[in-house]
Amino acid sequence: MDFSSLPLPASLLEGIAALGFPSALPVQAAALPEILAGRDVLVRADTGSGKTLAFGLGVLAQLAPELAVQGLVLCPTRELAQQVSEELRRLARRMPNVKVLELCGGVPFAPQRASLRQGAHVVVGTPGRLDEHLRKGSLSLDALKVLVLDEADRMLDMGFEPQVARVLERTPAARQTLLFSATFPDSVVELCRAYQRDAVRLEVNTPAAPAAPVEQRFFRTSNAQRPAALSAWLLEQRPESALVFCSTRSECDAVAEALRAQGWSAASIHGEHGQRERQHVMRLFANGSLGVLAATDVAARGWDIAGLPVVVNLGLSRDWVTHVHRIGRTGRLGRPGLVVSFVSEEDKPALSALERREGREIPLEPAPRAPQQRTPPPQPSKRTIVLSAGKSKKLRPGDVLGALTGEGGIPGSDVGAITIDETTTYVAVTASCADRALERLAAAGVKGKSVKARLAGLSVREDA
Repeated sequence: MDFSSLPLPASLLEGIAALGFPSALPVQAAALPEILAGRDVLVRADTGSGKTLAFGLGVLAQLAPELAVQGLVLCPTRELAQQVSEELRRLARRMPNVKVLELCGGVPFAPQRASLRQGAHVVVGTPGRLDEHLRKGSLSLDALKVLVLDEADRMLDMGFEPQVARVLERTPAARQTLLFSATFPDSVVELCRAYQRDAVRLEVNTPAAPAAPVEQRFFRTSNAQRPAALSAWLLEQRPESALVFCSTRSECDAVAEALRAQGWSAASIHGEHGQRERQHVMRLFANGSLGVLAATDVAARGWDIAGLPVVVNLGLSRDWVTHVHRIGRTGRLGRPGLVVSFVSEEDKPALSALERREGREIPLEPAPRAPQQRTPPPQPSKRTIVLSAGKSKKLRPGDVLGALTGEGGIPGSDVGAITIDETTTYVAVTASCADRALERLAAAGVKGKSVKARLAGLSVREDA
């Protein structure tokens, strides 16, 4: 289905075209006609299916010019909320003066309250922080038109049902409610019955893009052998980047520390890290400036990292949805992917459950051994430059790109993703020209103004 066949505003169609979406994916083709007709929907869609675009267009198409919260999106994690809000902003780029605001925990409350006073059309946030704003009177939902619950099953699994209920009770009865979930457990069905009206139930099983083969390999190890087996496999295969799922926060830190000691560019991310630290590490990994990232499932929930070649499981999850989520981080948008799992005796129940699901016996390969001739680990192809200026200084991606590539600057092909936060900007550049890019910024600044720039370290506390 072509997007132009839908009753979407011209500005949104221009935004879709500018982002390079040729035609609607299955979940969008199924859900958008119902959403644009004003119906409540309950949608089951796999991870990476394109659901954000489906509900994002539905929300943005109904916005009126006056500043009031007309769209509200609830997400289970800060990372997913950030990803959703960024995609909504990209979609709304051709719409005049549309403001999308994130409201998540882990950051100061007062600046969010000040932003709400200035007005917003769409709010994206986590249940706990949204509930707090409603209780303290800083958020009003009187003008709300569309409510979205994204990854509803995960929100309920994480224990957010009381906060979700309190938020929903503060919304107008006449709202449209869109509920998206990877699975339909009883808790999600009950949520639909309680808060939706004659919802259209849609199940979309078609992959978001032509399915690329995701190869899976399973290695037999003990828990004690897993770190050494992981290191041996990485040294042998030398992937450009790898996301390693760990079961505990301490394991994440231990894996990252051991790999750094061997020369890898590696870091960890989990719930004990503050929002600023997590966001910093995520930026580096998405930019191609970090080779190996060890993460817990909650910390990595909702990520969409283009072209991630390898996912590693240090042990199998007994939860099927979590297992699918892990696999779904690679092999996206038609690209090939590889999932490597290190299986110990403790993982046998999860392995048996997986075999029953797939209807086959899963062979276990011997654990990899360290190569006799050790070579230095590969280093990331990109470095990330951090600028001490962002949206508050009216900085735009074009300004940064122009400063780097202007007369006598570096080629545009050496500049990667440019991500602008409120007070900080992250710029990915090829590693070979990173020093030259820093010199360029020091000499010419951005928009004729001097700006502090540094090469990002593996932590927000580190300077390269």
